[in-house]
Amino acid sequence: MNFQTRSILTACLICLSIAGAMTLLPSNDVHGQNKAENDAAVERTRQSIKMLDDLYKTAVVGITETYVKDAGDTPAIKVAGAVFDVMKKKGWHEVRLVDASGQPVEEKNLPKDDFEKSAKKTLLGGKDYYEQVTQVDGKPHLRVATPVPVVLKKCVMCHENYKDVKPGVPIGFLSYTVPIK
Repeated sequence: MNFQTRSILTACLICLSIAGAMTLLPSNDVHGQNKAENDAAVERTRQSIKMLDDLYKTAVVGITETYVKDAGDTPAIKVAGAVFDVMKKKGWHEVRLVDASGQPVEEKNLPKDDFEKSAKKTLLGGKDYYEQVTQVDGKPHLRVATPVPVVLKKCVMCHENYKDVKPGVPIGFLSYTVPIK
C-alpha cells in the first residue's frame, strides 16, 4: 500500500471512528423496553446507518475522483473494505459490498444469506432501501441494504461489464448489520 493510500485510509478511519462513537452511544439493552422505546432505538440505529452510508459512499466517490487515474491504481472500494474490516473488528458494525450484477469481482461478494438475497431482489426491483430487524448472538440488530449504482464513468475502467448498465440501476449494494442500542 503506497503512502497516498495509507493517508486516505487513516483519514477515513479517524472520521468513521468519531462518527461511530457519536452516533451509536449511549448503549442500552433493547430487551424489556416498551414498544415506544424499541421504536426509538430502531430509529436511532436507522439514522446512524443512513449517516454511515452517506459517509462511505461519499468517501469512495471522492477517492475515486481524486486518486484513481488508471486501471492500475488502487480502487477506492479496496480502501473502503479495509475500513469495513476495522469497524467490524472493533465491534462497531458490519458492512460489506454485495454484488447485484451476477458478475462479482470476487466470489465473497455474492449474497450470503436470505436477507442479502431478498435485498438484492428488492433493490433491483427499484427500491432504494431494504431493512430487517434481526437477532445476532441473542441481541437485536438492524440489517439494512442500500444500492450502489455506477456513478462515475471511471467505474467501467475496471468493470467493463457495467458499461451498458442503465443509470441508477444497482450493480451492488452495501449490506449493514448494526446493533440496536
